[in-house]
Amino acid sequence: MIQKALDFLKIHNELAFATVGGNKPKIRIFQIMKQEGSQLFFATSKQKAVYKELMQNPNVEVLAFSGKVSVRCKGVVNFDVSDDIKRWIYDNNAVLPRLYTDYKALEYFCLPIAELDYFDLEPTPPLNIHFDLTES
Repeated sequence: MIQKALDFLKIHNELAFATVGGNKPKIRIFQIMKQEGSQLFFATSKQKAVYKELMQNPNVEVLAFSGKVSVRCKGVVNFDVSDDIKRWIYDNNAVLPRLYTDYKALEYFCLPIAELDYFDLEPTPPLNIHFDLTES
């Protein structure tokens, strides 16, 4: 079932991305730029509020949904992204070259999913499955 949830994120890669700024929740739409297993990769600008929020508090929660299914993930982002992945993200996301002249103009970060909740309201009873990816 966890693979089904991860596959859902590959298809529904635009999601609500929640951070904390000044002790207040902040939410915006973000796009998963790359996914490797249970690691989600993103890009942003150093000038954006989200970057400053992540620098102060790297704990995030994301939510993707479609129809009666939703997947919620949480974890701690890190900015330790290889140059190869940065280049791949820039080269394989058409909007980035339109907005930024070079892949180095962006900040890239990774969300290793620590916890994942899969909800499906279609069956009776509805499915609500929690996965702790920090467990071995």
